[in-house]
Amino acid sequence: MNLTTELVQRDLDALPASYKTAHVDALIRQYIKAQVDVSPLRPYILTHQQFHRIYFYVSLSRLPDARSRMSFIHDNLLFSDWWHTDQLIGYVADLPFDTALGHASAYIGAEDPFVRRWGYVLFISRLCRGHAAELLPLMHNDEHYYVQMAQAWLMAELAVFEPEVVYQWFPGNDLRYDINGKAIQKISDSFRISKEWKERFKQLRPELRKR
Repeated sequence: MNLTTELVQRDLDALPASYKTAHVDALIRQYIKAQVDVSPLRPYILTHQQFHRIYFYVSLSRLPDARSRMSFIHDNLLFSDWWHTDQLIGYVADLPFDTALGHASAYIGAEDPFVRRWGYVLFISRLCRGHAAELLPLMHNDEHYYVQMAQAWLMAELAVFEPEVVYQWFPGNDLRYDINGKAIQKISDSFRISKEWKERFKQLRPELRKR
């Protein structure tokens, strides 16, 4: 381990025994202010999970725009769980939609389930608005629970802005019910979707179960 990883580990060890995300974020702000180069953490982030957030947040904060941040993420698809993909959403919210779609189309076929998940959750922002017709075809049957949840989350997000498009798409899709059912549950749980639309989506459940 070099000086940077030793520095970070020392700082982490100095935190309270049951430290919280806010404590790590305070360290991140310190590293950003001091312009610490965290690139030496890269070889360790899959084996030392506590380095993951620091590596991405500090590195991405030094990049000037969404394109360069997306390029960095693309070159560092080193994810070990669902949280590490979800925490990156805000960094690419300003990306041109076609650029994001090009990346996502490749990610959803990746071997790593958390890269596949990233292919969906990267749109959970203003990036998805008005693009239900382009994003719904990305949905496909996936065995991994966290990928299914990402698909459901994105479908619910699309239903916030284009409920009619999503509603009309549901009956003809070829997804298994465990994915469709999760999506309808996400829609039902949303505070941003009207009761009327929630009821309409719930009424799709019996037919979707029969397939």
